[in-house]
Amino acid sequence: MGCWPIAGMTSVNVNDKDSRATLTAAFESGVNFFDTAYCYGANGESERLIGEVLGANREEIVYATKGGIHWTEDRQRVHDACPDTLKAECETSLARLGTNHVELYYLHAPDPAVPIRESAGAIADLIQAGKVRFAGVSNVNLQQLRDFQSECPVTAIQPPYNMLQREIEAELVPYCLAHDISILVYWPLMKGLLAGKLKRDHVFEANDGRAKYPMFQGTEWRKNQDFLDELRTIAASIGKTVSELVVNWTVQQSGITAALCGAKRGEQITETAAAMTWKLTPGQLQQIDEAITRRGAVVTKSAV
Repeated sequence: MGCWPIAGMTSVNVNDKDSRATLTAAFESGVNFFDTAYCYGANGESERLIGEVLGANREEIVYATKGGIHWTEDRQRVHDACPDTLKAECETSLARLGTNHVELYYLHAPDPAVPIRESAGAIADLIQAGKVRFAGVSNVNLQQLRDFQSECPVTAIQPPYNMLQREIEAELVPYCLAHDISILVYWPLMKGLLAGKLKRDHVFEANDGRAKYPMFQGTEWRKNQDFLDELRTIAASIGKTVSELVVNWTVQQSGITAALCGAKRGEQITETAAAMTWKLTPGQLQQIDEAITRRGAVVTKSAV
């Protein structure tokens, strides 16, 4: 489960009661990997909720969190991945989560002002201290991944990836396959677009952050809705929802270890978790790939 939505910063209609119920539903559905970050929430709301709700089941759960990004008082995002900051943020994250270690700690994104090797060295120190089990990097290109590796072994990377955003297949996937690095992707449902529940005439609320992305606008929006009509037909033919279909396709792609599915309601994560219980056949995968080809090149925008 990707735990950005429960932070409530860009998702609408989020509250602690529903977020707690969502985390509980995820665990009860068999999800045992929870991905968060120091900056998921202006004051660590995501990490705090995870610690409160899942702390009693800590031995059964993998915690992944990230450092290197924080918010100012007026909610401006700041990149700061200097070693002292990473170590301090990790300590705060551990306290919020109510644990003495996390299984996976990511550099959330490279800091243009700090050599990535220095950030890697800080995470290597955290591993040495027993506060982090394994290191990861998020939102990096291949050269940045290699530079990080020169100072600290990398166990996992976390890039954006979905049916319509497949840039990592060119370089990162082959490299990770060759070097035994896990790939845990975010945006498998493209911020809810590929869940298939946003209608053609959907009007985004003023504080819904999705409206700024090209995928949710104009010609791209219309092409995506045509594509989703094809996915709905395929999903209906096998008795699955579009979300299940998309998540199942994602985890069957070469090199993909896990899909991080965000949710702010229990029924959302229960639906996507069901994708763990079956597999698309080769014929069904081919149908989907043909639909993706017909969809054509995508105008998109990556963001952290």
